[in-house]
Amino acid sequence: MKVDLRNEARHHDELLRRRLDEIVPALMRREGIDCWIVAGREYTEDPVLSTMLPSTWLSARRRTVLIWFDDGARHERFAVSRYAVADLFASLVPAGTEPGQWSAVGAAVAERDPETIAVGMSPTFALADGLTASEHGALIEVLGPRADRVVSGEALAIGWLETRLPEERATFAEGCAVAHEILRRGLTAEAIVPGVTSTEDLEWWYRQSVHDAGFRSWFHPTVSIQRKSGTAPQNFSTRPTADVITPGDLVHVDFGIVWKGLCTDQQEHLYVLAPGETAPPAGLTAGMAAGNRMQDVLMGEFAVDRTGNEVLAASLVAAAAESIDALVYTHPIGVHGHAAGPTIGLWDQQAGVPGAGDYPLFPNTAYSIELSVEVGVPEWDGQRVRVMLEQDAWFDGDACTFLDGRQETIWTM
Repeated sequence: MKVDLRNEARHHDELLRRRLDEIVPALMRREGIDCWIVAGREYTEDPVLSTMLPSTWLSARRRTVLIWFDDGARHERFAVSRYAVADLFASLVPAGTEPGQWSAVGAAVAERDPETIAVGMSPTFALADGLTASEHGALIEVLGPRADRVVSGEALAIGWLETRLPEERATFAEGCAVAHEILRRGLTAEAIVPGVTSTEDLEWWYRQSVHDAGFRSWFHPTVSIQRKSGTAPQNFSTRPTADVITPGDLVHVDFGIVWKGLCTDQQEHLYVLAPGETAPPAGLTAGMAAGNRMQDVLMGEFAVDRTGNEVLAASLVAAAAESIDALVYTHPIGVHGHAAGPTIGLWDQQAGVPGAGDYPLFPNTAYSIELSVEVGVPEWDGQRVRVMLEQDAWFDGDACTFLDGRQETIWTM
């Protein structure tokens, strides 16, 4: 199912206009910011700027500066650019040569005299740290005596990137369904011949399938194997080595696509039946059930204004109470794969993530519910196996729910 690019461009611009009309004013008022400046040059675009450009713009076109003013009653937005930014922004057209753009910015700020001027600076979130040193220097120069009013626009940047309009939920769910279909096709005889197909072959089957369907991959898929061998689960910090998929293997896939500007991220498992088997070993089935239970535990801890670290800690306490040996490493997802918003654990930081984990949860945001559980498998002589699960979910402010369901039974072939 290929995407009609022209129709999608029209949809993109209509949605972008609504997002600019609704989300930005609400964020500025929520954060008490009365001026927001986002600036970037061609090839060094601020990550925020890149998400605010119309569909026919693939770069910042020399330099583009976007400015918002909001005093709580009146909201204005402008573009300072050599080229008209569609009709999404009113133009502040500079006179003279290129440096005149900053003069126009300085004049607009002086005229409105805002008390706070937010810009793209953040030591915590890379996605909110997009103002380059040279652009920052030029801005400070034209602000003159108002330069001491410059503050970090971190909360505005993260808020813009993480917040989705309600209708975007359906688009996200559609993308998850498309990704699920490709992921699950790869876990069948269409892509795997036991004893012949390698994990590397399957990774490239996924990449090729995404490309052939007219979509994009935002990361290279990972395929790994666990089998009865007495070895420990794969270390998170190293990419699995290529191996041939054989009967008796538990195959794990980490896979994602970009669908209409939104990223998906999913992990599922296949068990390749050995001769005489009709189902996976009961120990592996129990591991899947434990993983599903951990998903429920984690998502049940989501609440508005709770930080990522608070959700992480509460989830791990609840898991321990149920004797679930779990790791939680959940992240926001959206226009970026590892997207803007609170980090809820990292695989090597289960005591909390300073900074990114201290950011709170807000409604109408999406998360990739990523975690793992370890279980002993009696049929494999008690060998420890890690069941790694990941599915995309939506938090509406009241509940966190999967966008397109989840795997509850290990696929078999």
